[in-house]
Amino acid sequence: MSWEGSGALVWDAERLRIATDAAGIALWSWNVDSDEIALDERAHQLWGVSRKGTVTFEELSQQIHPADLERVREAFQDTRGQTGAYEIDFRILQGKAVRWISARGQGGDVGIVGRVMFGVFLDVTQRKQAEEAREMAAGEMSHRVKNLFSIASALTAIAARSAGTTTEMAHDLTQRLTSLGRAHDLVRPAPGQVEERAAPLGDMLAVLLAPYSTDDASNARIQMSVPEVWVGGTAATTLALVVHELATNSVKYGALSRAGGILDVRCTEHHDDVAVVWTERGGPPVTAPEGKEGYGSKLIARSMSGQLGGSITFDWPASGMVATLRMSRARLAA
Repeated sequence: MSWEGSGALVWDAERLRIATDAAGIALWSWNVDSDEIALDERAHQLWGVSRKGTVTFEELSQQIHPADLERVREAFQDTRGQTGAYEIDFRILQGKAVRWISARGQGGDVGIVGRVMFGVFLDVTQRKQAEEAREMAAGEMSHRVKNLFSIASALTAIAARSAGTTTEMAHDLTQRLTSLGRAHDLVRPAPGQVEERAAPLGDMLAVLLAPYSTDDASNARIQMSVPEVWVGGTAATTLALVVHELATNSVKYGALSRAGGILDVRCTEHHDDVAVVWTERGGPPVTAPEGKEGYGSKLIARSMSGQLGGSITFDWPASGMVATLRMSRARLAA
């Protein structure tokens, strides 16, 4: 084969090999009578099989991922009965590594020479990994959107039950959503990164409680003592919900409802658990609530157990409410 004006350019075996190497194509042939499969050097490397001796499908099948083996076996057996071009993608194992291969050829004995059929293998690992990453990102986005709607519904219900007017409800809801936004800012990915980052618990609490403190550092209403404990992206939203609910109740009924009130937040570590003790002093006298548990209390209790693998308990000394939050260190960092 030659092209006019291209001189002596000919598609001989050497030039064909240069082209297939450039495209990352591995070649195979299959003798339909003896079942022998011949592989070129690239195909031997791709499959990780010896260049010595005869190669059969059964030998190659030992490298195929168990989850794909039956599907590939059926496709191989049906090769000659298919019409036109075929393509099948599957995984092979190279030690602990997993690679994706695309096997392509012509069915129905198209292009058979003697009793030998021909085709190619392509390493499509990068494409498959990219597809899996996109699917995971889409699934994660769907999960986050559903959670966002659930959170918005829960916050709206809390604001509606506790507010006396629509103006109060709007103000309360805006504060809660803003609090979640500040928490998210601490753990969102840095520029150029994909994964969320962890934030120190002390920084998280400081950001969430900043609106309730004062500008005068000498007369700060909120005191904190927190060791180096980390909060991950998944836990940040839940923690923000819980802290904002406690702060809102304190502003309405507790220590933060009075100018001289003090909120003391201290964190301790116990092996695999983290405990945050929320102590209020200097507010109006408090007593344990009577009657059914409120919606907000139910929400934070479910959040503590479901998302943070812990619990929340309340004590009601006359000096002020004390809440103890216990959380799994691993769940808090997730």
